[in-house]
Amino acid sequence: MPSVCFYFQVHQPYRLKPYNCFQIGSDHSYEDEQKDRTLMERVAQKCYLPMNALLLKLINKYDGKFKVAFSISGTAMEQFKKYQPRVLDSFIELFNTGCVEILSETYYHSLSYNYSKDEFVRQVEKHRSAIKSWCGQTPRIFRNTELIYNNEIAQTIQTMGYEGIICEGVDRLLGYRSPNYLYHPPKQYEIKCLLKNYRLSDDIAFRFSDKNWKEFPLQAHRYADWIHESNGEVLNLFMDYETFGEHQWPETGIFNFMEHLPGEVLKRPNFDFKTPSELIDSYSVLGEYDVPDFTSWADVERDLSAWCGNSLQNDASERIYQLESAVKLTKDEMLIEQWAKLLTSDHFYYMCTKYWSDGDVHKYFSPYNSPYDAYINFMNVVTDLEQSINENVVNLFKQQRKLLTPYQQ
Repeated sequence: MPSVCFYFQVHQPYRLKPYNCFQIGSDHSYEDEQKDRTLMERVAQKCYLPMNALLLKLINKYDGKFKVAFSISGTAMEQFKKYQPRVLDSFIELFNTGCVEILSETYYHSLSYNYSKDEFVRQVEKHRSAIKSWCGQTPRIFRNTELIYNNEIAQTIQTMGYEGIICEGVDRLLGYRSPNYLYHPPKQYEIKCLLKNYRLSDDIAFRFSDKNWKEFPLQAHRYADWIHESNGEVLNLFMDYETFGEHQWPETGIFNFMEHLPGEVLKRPNFDFKTPSELIDSYSVLGEYDVPDFTSWADVERDLSAWCGNSLQNDASERIYQLESAVKLTKDEMLIEQWAKLLTSDHFYYMCTKYWSDGDVHKYFSPYNSPYDAYINFMNVVTDLEQSINENVVNLFKQQRKLLTPYQQ
């Protein structure tokens, strides 16, 4: 009797404005506010507002038997507040039903665990505090940026008090086993792994509108049959929330599909919907899920190559993380915030040079004409920020020196 768990990622990055080398040293504003506003307004109208209304309708229609979970990045929450407060209100209305769980993640949707454990912990704590302040929930489940995961991350998250972690169900690691069970990391028994069933998830997220797909057009009753035919105890369907209305346009029938799906699933009395926390409370682990190397939910490789697979990405990552000690030394909240926004994974995703099917996905999300344009623009911004940080540090030392007595100097 699999319990179905719908989990949606909600994320919007701060996009950089076109920034050339002649602006370095004179222009310290990096965000393309007009683009952020325009895209937020578009996605709010196409996805967030209508889909939130539909989920609320379904929760009420099925008397709380339909449940979902969200992970919402801090940068998305900030832009909701700044550009579309109605979206914030609609999420709060969903959370107040008691049928919607919100998960923890890195505040800036960053790759910080791979470069700085201290910054990773800072961002997770910042996100947890923001969630508590926003909707009163204290998350029990963690999902790292883009489901980036390994055994070490699980251990860190366990020590931070989380009881579950979301990760990709990678075939090469599962072997003959199914993702449709709970697992635990090696030698760690206090935290449970919830593995994404990527085949059924991608049927909605990627293949739904593909006219060359043999299952096109996908109907709710047919998809419910696949769920009913699944073996195991949990069926984790994880995807971008923007799948609904933005990636899969309303004309594809995606909203109609989702409206009918809960009823089709619940036709079988031994099937239900659960939130991630309810899953870990209801089911025991089947065994160990050993992930020594980093995995993610991106591209066919399910690794980190979407963000650190070439020299452009690696150079940009190293350059921005090298500024951590200096920027935190300044204690200047505005500088630290500018730096942290540049850690968002999207900036490095835009620099990916993959081709074929994965390359098409990267091009779809990128505001740049090429990965090289993304790299040059980013590095120009980093150069200016580095100068600002260095000037601030120098001034800080000058101020401290003035406070010293001649003997101390």
